[in-house]
Amino acid sequence: MSMLVPMYVHPAVAPAAWQALVASAPLLYGVVLNVDDGPGAAPDPAFVAAARELRAAGVPVLGYADTDYGRRPAREVARDFERHRDWYGTDGFFLDQVAPDAAGLRHYRRLTRAARSRGGRTVVLNPGAHPTPGYAALGDLLITFEGDWDSYRAAPVAPTWTKGLPPSRFCHLVYGVPRGLCRLAARTAELRGAAVHCAVTGHGPNPWSALPPALRKDS
Repeated sequence: MSMLVPMYVHPAVAPAAWQALVASAPLLYGVVLNVDDGPGAAPDPAFVAAARELRAAGVPVLGYADTDYGRRPAREVARDFERHRDWYGTDGFFLDQVAPDAAGLRHYRRLTRAARSRGGRTVVLNPGAHPTPGYAALGDLLITFEGDWDSYRAAPVAPTWTKGLPPSRFCHLVYGVPRGLCRLAARTAELRGAAVHCAVTGHGPNPWSALPPALRKDS
């Protein structure tokens, strides 16, 4: 098991959390860098420094790009890739709000090619549910669940096509996990065929604003 951590809090607000990520490098698949629903309008020195420290520790840094379920023009998403690369030296990209249906495949094939051509060694696609199988050929990692703990417990069984791929290709992101149950959430992800995960206790519009309990020294 490894962890993909969406760290959606400013390094100046939670410096200890960012340092804990550096210290947890061997456990991490990567960290998602999200300055302002993307790279922001200009380089942020605090994020530049945080990304540099993570990369120095061997943690892949993935720039966040909102695709708005296929509605956002490819040129705008590609511009986000370029800014993440040029400003923060990202190793890859995290494409959020990915459309899961077959109608979107052509658009996301174009986006993943744009990501690769702009230095994306790792491309993560987040439809938040199991998409049509064709998406597995596009990214390195598919987020096949993102939601709260209650929804996760009731989630349907993974479709049969997922059995033909290794668990390292799948990730589950779970928030609102009761304290003390984050390890159970990790084991559940493993049992459901996802070798990458992140479980947090946060709720609200940004549940990813705090360090996952599994990486806290006092957990």
